[in-house]
Amino acid sequence: MDRVWTVDFWFDPSCPLTRNTARWLLEAASRRPITITWRVMSLSVLNEGRDDDPEGDPDGYLWIPARICAAVQHEHGHDALGRFYRALWSAAENGDGDWIGDFAEALTAAGLPPELAAAGEGTDYDGVLRASHEQGASLVGEGTGTPVTAVTAPDGGRTAFFGPVVHEVPTGPSAADLWDGALLVAGVPGFRELKT
Repeated sequence: MDRVWTVDFWFDPSCPLTRNTARWLLEAASRRPITITWRVMSLSVLNEGRDDDPEGDPDGYLWIPARICAAVQHEHGHDALGRFYRALWSAAENGDGDWIGDFAEALTAAGLPPELAAAGEGTDYDGVLRASHEQGASLVGEGTGTPVTAVTAPDGGRTAFFGPVVHEVPTGPSAADLWDGALLVAGVPGFRELKT
């Protein structure tokens, strides 16, 4: 039996590029012995207090899906968070929409109480959201966006990196190649960032 790589994956639920990375990671997990723990982070938390608004969100809408994810993570665990995240993007990924879907519908599709959608309108889970965000961000340095991928190797060694950010979802052997390459590069002592 293959030894398993354990991945902690921090994501902002509203970021389409992060969703591409999540889909790649699921594809890689179909080709490599990988288990994934889903964790929420937030671009709203990251950009809080800035003079500019890099996300173009003056009304603070992006807090809503992140808060709901924090509620799901806290109340139902990381596997439930992964199910909700997939359900949230299912319409867009099936060509039935261009962004994340209805929160209550996605919660129901994930086998979760639709009432959790109300968490998006309040601050009850902000402490959970901030703590989860900080845990991921602390692994790769201040100012890092979403996603953060932390990998624990079968021998117990751990590496963390921002991304990888992909505009198209690698599939098949390409997904496995990106997995192998990301681990190789991120495992070099002192490695910080790679961009194209």
